[in-house]
Amino acid sequence: MSFRFTAISSGISLASCVAAGLLLSATAQAAQASKFNLGDLVKNSSATDWRPLNPENTLYLELPKGRVVIELAPDFSPNHAQNIKALVREGYFDGLAIVRSQENYVAQWADPDEKRKVKTAKRKLDGEFTVKYASNLPFTRLPDVDGYAPQAGHANGFPAGRDPKAGTAWLAHCYATVGVARGTEANSGDGTSLYVVTGHAPRQLDRNITVVGRVMQGMELLTTLPRGTGPLGFYEKADERTPIKAMKVAVDVPEAERSKLEIIRTDTVTFKSIVDAQRNRGGDWYKVPAGHIDLCNVPLPVRPQK
Repeated sequence: MSFRFTAISSGISLASCVAAGLLLSATAQAAQASKFNLGDLVKNSSATDWRPLNPENTLYLELPKGRVVIELAPDFSPNHAQNIKALVREGYFDGLAIVRSQENYVAQWADPDEKRKVKTAKRKLDGEFTVKYASNLPFTRLPDVDGYAPQAGHANGFPAGRDPKAGTAWLAHCYATVGVARGTEANSGDGTSLYVVTGHAPRQLDRNITVVGRVMQGMELLTTLPRGTGPLGFYEKADERTPIKAMKVAVDVPEAERSKLEIIRTDTVTFKSIVDAQRNRGGDWYKVPAGHIDLCNVPLPVRPQK
């Protein structure tokens, strides 16, 4: 009887010790991460932690109130990226308009009258919803479970999902994501109509629409657009639309007129530290560090090129 009581007591003591050890370990990790915040990590980063935007894969959407800078992701949508640049270079978007601004969802631009002719670009492309990922494309996986992908992380600065069993990867619908509008058919999006996610991340769209890139600067010009009063946020009157002054590929713009930006590299120790700091936010304000981060909540700092 005495032996049984001693054994049970020892078991409880051991479990308590293990639990306490795990708690201390988690607390220590959180405390370590909380020593740094995003601002400190960016400030103390080195030049090699950043990469400049490639002007051949950067677009400028010129609006009356300013410029929206978009970086394309040809690793994930090579055919659409090429076709969109062809459309831009033939002046397809110049003089068109933003035709839709739906609350907590997207802003979209296109030909509102559907009369604009395409000159050199293709009018039909197969959807590029996923790609076979290459081993040389860096993928920094997040440690947390993602409900929309077997693995979630970042590839060359873009939020992405990955399925190791299928060998496929895709870009995720996070805030500022740029996608190709389409109809019911998978091959009905050619890049003549594009949208940007301006609200909460609609991840249910992942692997259902071709994603071509991300807005790197100028999101405020899109999120502050008047909301459309028609179904799905489409504008019902022509004077409600925001005109597009021009759309250009950055490399075609005189160098002095370019927006020279650089983005944090997502394959670096600094970026992993940023993720850890955001997962375990400390300081005086946070009382309960989450110990978790969603793919679309990972910050991807962009700054003027140094």
